[in-house]
Amino acid sequence: MKLVADQVSATRSGRTVLAGISFALESGDGLLLTGPNGAGKTTLLRVLAGFLKPSSGVVRIEGGPAEAELGEQCHFIGHLPQTKAGLTVHENLAFDAAFLGEVDGVDAALGRLGLSELADIRAGYLSAGQRRRLALARLLVARRPVWLLDEPSVSLDKASTETLARLIAEHRASGGIAIAATHIPLGLEGAKELKLGRVPA
Repeated sequence: MKLVADQVSATRSGRTVLAGISFALESGDGLLLTGPNGAGKTTLLRVLAGFLKPSSGVVRIEGGPAEAELGEQCHFIGHLPQTKAGLTVHENLAFDAAFLGEVDGVDAALGRLGLSELADIRAGYLSAGQRRRLALARLLVARRPVWLLDEPSVSLDKASTETLARLIAEHRASGGIAIAATHIPLGLEGAKELKLGRVPA
C-alpha cells in the first residue's frame, strides 16, 4: 500500500495555506508534520482525510480496496475530541464502531486505553485526558490502514502517552501508515519529517 500526495495546495478563507506539498508513504511508514502554528498541519491532515478538497494537486492511495475512497481508509483524530456528553463512554465508542461498520471490539478498545472502569460514566463528566483517550479508542474499533493524528497526545499523562506510542508502533508494524502533527515522537521512530512553513501572502 502507498499513500501519495502530489503537488497538493489548499486554501482557507481565500488564503493559500499549503503550496506544492508532495510525499509518498508505504506500508509501515510514519510521517511527522512539524512547523509553527498556522503552517497548515491540520489543513493537510484534513485534506488527506478527504474533509477538504485541495485547490490543486492530488492525494491518492494505491493498493487498498479498489472501491474504497481515501477517506474510508483513514482514521482522523482531530485536535479536539468529538464526544457526545449525554452518552456513556461505552455508548460513545459503540456509536463510533457502528458508524464505521463494526459491531465488536468496543470493550477491548476501552481496555487498551484504560477506560473499562469508566464505561458507564457519561462522557460529559470525563476529564480532558479521559476524553482524549476515548477519542483514541476509535482507532481500535475498526481497521483503517492510514492514521491521521492531530496533536494526539494533548491532555494525556505519561502513562497514556506511552500507551499511544505503543498503539502507533503496533499499527505501523502491522503494515499501517501513521501521520501525526506532534512535537513528541510517539511511535514514529524512523519516520520521515515534513516541515511546513507559512505560505507568503
